[in-house]
Parts: sequence; structure tokens; C-alpha cells
Amino acid sequence: MKFSVLIANYNNGKFFKECYNSILAQDYKNWEAVILDDASTDDSVEVIKKIIGEDARFRFFENSENSGVGITKSKLIELADGDICGFVDPDDAITPNALSSSIKVFEKKKDVILTYTKFAKCDENLKPVEVPKIAQQVINNNLYFFNCPVNIVHFVSFRKEVYNKTEKMNTVMKIAEDQDLYLKMYEKGKVQFINETNYLYRLHSGGISQNDNRPKSREYFAKVIFNAMQRRKLKLINGKPIPKEYTTSKDIYELLEYQNKISFRIKKKLIIILQKLFS
Repeated sequence: MKFSVLIANYNNGKFFKECYNSILAQDYKNWEAVILDDASTDDSVEVIKKIIGEDARFRFFENSENSGVGITKSKLIELADGDICGFVDPDDAITPNALSSSIKVFEKKKDVILTYTKFAKCDENLKPVEVPKIAQQVINNNLYFFNCPVNIVHFVSFRKEVYNKTEKMNTVMKIAEDQDLYLKMYEKGKVQFINETNYLYRLHSGGISQNDNRPKSREYFAKVIFNAMQRRKLKLINGKPIPKEYTTSKDIYELLEYQNKISFRIKKKLIIILQKLFS
């Protein structure tokens, strides 16, 4: 089973060496790394090409013009030769067991189509500062699951064969394209949480999710959730009607407020325990 590590780069060549080293350090050896540069304006292309050299396991491509993260990530999946895909940002890194931990699940459980782990927030030098507690197993096969609040986070791996059966990556999105992907995959099979911290997420001023677009992320995510509701042909959420057309993020999040109640959380935990017992 081949693993394709997918890397969308834009002006992050200066951080790539640590990402590169973390891929080389994997204890699972059947992998490739596919890198697509989105018309960087710095020296990323030269830097990355020099680092990967003639190593055939690293395949490097360039967009002819800046296309955005949605298009770039969509192209990366198309370029991947592996059975399993997982995105790693060029300014981040993965632990040596990141690939093997996912592969073990996919080999053992044929009905699992996506795995995810915990991640560590790191400083600019990639030294861990905090491991957020948000990552945890979610209920499977639930039409009303929208990953809100977020539980599925880095490091995410998924079966390319199943991805090809979805509506695929939303190429228009600039933020929350990953959440859109997770929900589309979720609708096709089981997802499994791996209780390991396998992703190192670097905090720095140039990060896509940390720049001026960040205030817009809540709006983008609301649209992702609304689109999922439409795909699933839902009319009501907890007895409340879903708007026929997208209005505001406030309207969408208000529909999901019931999921923050203690009674709902207790019920969710019980369902997850039962699903684990019978999986």
C-alpha cells in the first residue's frame, strides 16, 4: 500500500528542509512525496528543487499561475500515485510513525476511509508548545455530523479510491477546503481517530491560516457545513428548518448550538463507546 504525501507550497521554501527531513525519517518506506508550487514569488522553487535533488521519490510540479489552495490541493490528489493520501504543509512536519500508524489502520479495517491524529502547535523553530485537546473519535454514520466543533484535525490520511467517488475538492475555496474534504469523505465510510500526536504545526506570521484570511475562516466553514446539509438532503436540524439558500454564518451555527449541550455530549460519548465495541 503506497502512501502519497501531498505538499502544496506557496512562498514557504525557507521552511521546507524540516518537512523534507521528516518525510525521509518515516519508518514506513513505501511512499512518494508530490510537491506542487503555486507560482511562488520568492525563491521557493529553487530552494525545494535543491533540497530534493535527484531523489525520484519526490515529484515536483509548478502551477503556471497562482491558483489558490483549493485548485492546488485538487491537482495534488490527481497527481498522486498512492493508495493513501495525506497533506503536509511545507512549513510543518510529521513524526516518524505518522505514515505507518495510518497504514496499519487502513490495512486492518477495510471500511475505514479516513484516519486522523492529534497535532502539536509549535513555535517558529518547530519546537512543540502545546497539544490541543480537540482531536477525538467522532460518531460514524451520522447525517448530523459536521465536525463543528472541530474534532478531525491533522494528521489526516484518506483512501484516494474513495475520494474519487466524492464530489472531490472544492477548487473555489481559499480557506476551510480541508474541512470540506473531511465531510465529503465522512459521507462515504468510517473515520478513525489515532490517539497519537503525529503532526507538527508551525506557528508563524506567513502561515495561510494565520494571516489576514483568518477572520474569514468562520464564514468559509459555515458555507462548508451548509453545502454538506444540501448534499445530505437535510430539511431540519434539531427541529429547526435549514435555509434553502445560504444566508449568514450566524444562521448556520445557530442550527448546531444544541450540540454544545451537556445532554448531547453525554449521548455522543455513549454512541462512540458502543461503536468502538462493535467495530
